[in-house]
Amino acid sequence: MNKLVFLFLAFSIVACQSDTEQVMMKPIDGSWDAKKIQAFPFEINDSQNAKDITFVVRNNNDYPYSNIRFIVQLAESKGNKITIDTVNYILAKPNGEWLGSGFGDTKETQFQYKIKYQFPKNGKYTIGITQAMREDKLPGIEDIGIKIEQSKSLISTDGK
Repeated sequence: MNKLVFLFLAFSIVACQSDTEQVMMKPIDGSWDAKKIQAFPFEINDSQNAKDITFVVRNNNDYPYSNIRFIVQLAESKGNKITIDTVNYILAKPNGEWLGSGFGDTKETQFQYKIKYQFPKNGKYTIGITQAMREDKLPGIEDIGIKIEQSKSLISTDGK
């Protein structure tokens, strides 16, 4: 049943995707190894246009925490690291209710990573995400993904 829901959600995301939006998802299959970097290669052809980068997390009721921490690396294709960040996102309310949306036990939550981010130049990039929850095998994560789209935000995160 979960595979059917996943296929439906994946088809829905692709069907709604526009030319100014890239969505990439990776299946985790319920246990995310702390040593496994989830790498998302992509290409930027219009670096003059700012981008919003969003993380997508699909978790189920086996996930034991109310938050999730990532170590995020943004790099050019030649291996030149641009940024390394540690981020923390909230997945549940204080009463334990999941914040995400979805059917059944699987919930999808989206988290803003960078708003109005200006890539330095056109070319190939990779975002690598590692779970930083201090567990060798993190249960309850079904999929992880990123969404990159042309910025719609009026607020700059770099003071411009």
